[in-house]
Amino acid sequence: MSKHGTTGKAGARETITLGLGQNLAQFMLLVAVNALVGGTLGQERTVLPLLAGQVFHLDLYTSALTYILAFGLAKAATNYFAGTLSDRYGRKPVLITGWLIALPVPVLLIFGPSWGWIVAANVILGISQGLTWSTTIIMKMDLVGPSKRGLAMGLNEAAGYLGVAATALATGYIAASYGLQPGPFLLGAAYIALGLGLSVFAVKETRSHARMEAANHVSAHSDAHRQLSNRQIFTLTSFRDKSLSSVSQAGMVNNLNDGLAWGLFPVLFAAAGLTIEKIGILAAVYPAVWGAGQLATGALSDKYGRKWLIVGGMLVQAAALAMIAVGHDFGTWLTAAVFLGLGTAMVYPTLLAAIGDVAHPQWRARSIGIYRLWRDGGFAVGALLSGIIADTYGIPAAVAVVAALTAASGMLVAIRMRSTDHNPPAS
Repeated sequence: MSKHGTTGKAGARETITLGLGQNLAQFMLLVAVNALVGGTLGQERTVLPLLAGQVFHLDLYTSALTYILAFGLAKAATNYFAGTLSDRYGRKPVLITGWLIALPVPVLLIFGPSWGWIVAANVILGISQGLTWSTTIIMKMDLVGPSKRGLAMGLNEAAGYLGVAATALATGYIAASYGLQPGPFLLGAAYIALGLGLSVFAVKETRSHARMEAANHVSAHSDAHRQLSNRQIFTLTSFRDKSLSSVSQAGMVNNLNDGLAWGLFPVLFAAAGLTIEKIGILAAVYPAVWGAGQLATGALSDKYGRKWLIVGGMLVQAAALAMIAVGHDFGTWLTAAVFLGLGTAMVYPTLLAAIGDVAHPQWRARSIGIYRLWRDGGFAVGALLSGIIADTYGIPAAVAVVAALTAASGMLVAIRMRSTDHNPPAS
């Protein structure tokens, strides 16, 4: 399904068409850009947890996880502003700004003489990721319109997390062959250069597509109309709307357990005697299954609805985390990583598509930013919570607690969230 319209300034008129097929070239370019965004994050997944202990000799998990705390807080805050800025100034300028901000990150990771430099690099990386990843999401929603929203988010998130996975695996092998520094981070530098070049010279602005969709939009319910203030949008997304707030808390818990996986899993695996190559495989399998699975789950949510994919995905993640907590060998952890990736794939694009179902196109970018504020705030909460528990009771106990929280989050969605298909019932 596609919709057509015209827009333009000063007498110039441009034909706007919504739909995946109608905007395929630009859509796939944005998929490639988001793969590079994911790769920029993936340069850290295998290496930084090992760098904390082996190079900087941090002996407390809470201290070692400060980089995830810094990343999560910076990215969460920037997500919020990314939506507002993209509505005010356009999507493309925000995307380019995000890539420019990322330029110092590899330099800090390679040459940083103290752990504070690594934390600073992750503040910068969080700001960059908040701008670049949020904007690619918003632009894809602009292009496809309502009918293929789940598929669009599945492709976007698949590209990003396959980028994370491939880079985590590659940096594991680079680190094993050439050391923890500088080799793995040179790959990240190449991603940033390529992403910036594509964004400047090939990506096109998509804000006019959202304006055209807004002219034909039917609100999900009476509170989700066009004219809302930033404060009203924040309250609606975070607390008042049953679907938007359910999605926001589920996103937060999902990234809480991802922060745990990022920061503590490599340490757990290393303590069990696994080689860097095997740690790299485990660090890559989880986001690889997560990324590839979204190619199917986003489209499935278009066909069968969002709610029960989210509930099921949170429960599958909880079961996988429980397996990791009680596991002691590579085979068990590999199986658990597959299921953790599968559960996350069921949830991740579906949550974003659910936001798009309810939010009016005129303030959808801001609602996505607020959702991603809560979701990526989960990195910070996960770093603090899992670090404190791991220091006190050990890593398996931290994993078990997060597993319980993930199951509880899924049950909350089951109880509170209503159907949010693109033609949802009124509340």
